[in-house]
Amino acid sequence: MAEPKPEIEKSINFLEEIIENDLKAGKYKSIVTRFPPEPNGYLHIGHATSICLNFGLTKKYGGYTNLRFDDTNPVTEETEYVESIKQDVKWLGFEWKNELYASDYFDTLYGYVLKLIKDGLAYVDELPSDEMAKLKGTPTEPGKDSPFRNRSVAENFELFEAMKAGKFPDGAKTLRAKIDMAHTNMLMRDPILYRIKHAHHHRTGDKWCIYPMYDFAHGQSDSIEEVTHSICTLEFVPHRELYDWMISKLEIYPSHQYEFARRNLTYTVMSKRKLLQLVNEKHVSGWNDPRMPTISGMRRRGYTAAALREFCDRVGIAKRDNIVDVGLLEFCVREDLNKITQRRMVVFDPLKVVITNYEGSGETLHGENNPEDENSGNRAIPFSREIYVERDDFMEIPSKKYFRLAPGQMVRLKHAYIIRCDNFVKDDAGNVTELHCSYIPESKSGSDTSGIHVKGTLHWVSIAEAIEVEIKLYDRLFRVEDPSSEDGDFKEYINPESLVVLPKTFAEPALAKANVGEGFQFLRKGYFNLDSDSRADKLIFNRTVSLKDNWAK
Repeated sequence: MAEPKPEIEKSINFLEEIIENDLKAGKYKSIVTRFPPEPNGYLHIGHATSICLNFGLTKKYGGYTNLRFDDTNPVTEETEYVESIKQDVKWLGFEWKNELYASDYFDTLYGYVLKLIKDGLAYVDELPSDEMAKLKGTPTEPGKDSPFRNRSVAENFELFEAMKAGKFPDGAKTLRAKIDMAHTNMLMRDPILYRIKHAHHHRTGDKWCIYPMYDFAHGQSDSIEEVTHSICTLEFVPHRELYDWMISKLEIYPSHQYEFARRNLTYTVMSKRKLLQLVNEKHVSGWNDPRMPTISGMRRRGYTAAALREFCDRVGIAKRDNIVDVGLLEFCVREDLNKITQRRMVVFDPLKVVITNYEGSGETLHGENNPEDENSGNRAIPFSREIYVERDDFMEIPSKKYFRLAPGQMVRLKHAYIIRCDNFVKDDAGNVTELHCSYIPESKSGSDTSGIHVKGTLHWVSIAEAIEVEIKLYDRLFRVEDPSSEDGDFKEYINPESLVVLPKTFAEPALAKANVGEGFQFLRKGYFNLDSDSRADKLIFNRTVSLKDNWAK
């Protein structure tokens, strides 16, 4: 008896290596991570990578993950986005320990900056933003001190209290950290900690008119929650020095920031600003348009949470930004849907077939719901004398290797009989409108005794029992691999065929029982799911992904 092959251990990524070393050294008993989205838009596939990473690490190594909303900018944030984010995280299969908000810490953060002012490490500045930028210097030239940099502690206290009391208009004053205007890291040149915004906050209402900047709130929120591993994307590498400076000067829990590379997708854009443009300018129907790279859009299109998690796992974690072929995501979706979806027959471009030698009113046949799942059972399929097949499944003058319907040629109807095309009917314009075929009674699927072997198998629907449905064929939103890097406006590269609507298609009656969001494989056509805009009298199915990669090079 052969010995079983040993399991091959999957290599760990650099973050897992850091965590394993920390745990071995006894630095932590367990780890704490957080997923900290700003509620100013819907999550996209890039966020899914971060979600899977943060929650996956605490699942693997013990500990927990917080969901923290970075709600420090009341102008752009809405409760709608908060709710959509929570739905997306749960749909992906993750549960957070604590639901937190940066606004939970506004009083604590205010206390922190009072300490910085007291220690001479923060001052109130009156420079307009353009003047402040001029004094900032360049990466090769040092900046210059603000004329307000050397105010006394007492004056800074008084002015900051007046800012908090609402005595100044937006932009009139800011609170800046007092670090080093000649620092080689531009972000360390007296960064802004607080700014004035007279705006209603979605949670704190009108209590505050001063709000902390992200760079101040981020690290301190991590510290308050005692996050052990604060995981960010690579653009935050220059911010880490400020992150550490704040924690050191405030003498609070020493959270540490680690960075990993973004993963952009081909044929799409990931910038929230650009996605918002697509929504506001009506290039798409909304944030959950099935062509959008948002998690809600992918869910509506029929992508599964398991497929997105598998994609994130396959892509992995790296230290260099990279653009990933969207074909890998579509492959993961196909792999999952093939295992879990039931099969149905739907005719997109119907051509009538009359089976001239078929007697009686019809019969009920049966077909397996999913050949990949032995427990999926069978479904009833009505069969009758008149059926629809696809128009392109008939050729009047067939090519040499054409194995579908043609004069004198035979095919098998899936789950039914072998039929032979005897003749056809044309209209005055020369279009074929009807096929006349004969069937082989002994060729019934499952009990075929005809001895006839055919090379073609077609899907079909019985005309009498067919239900009419609307099909939306979704494809990639852009026609170039990297629309953001092309010359001109990125919207110029939108794929004009990213949505094609087929208004008059016919499906087998079993589809009438479909639930919103439920996915199916339409035989020979692709994977589809029932759209949320469907009604009882109008079923709308979105193409999730084709059966094969039609974009393959």
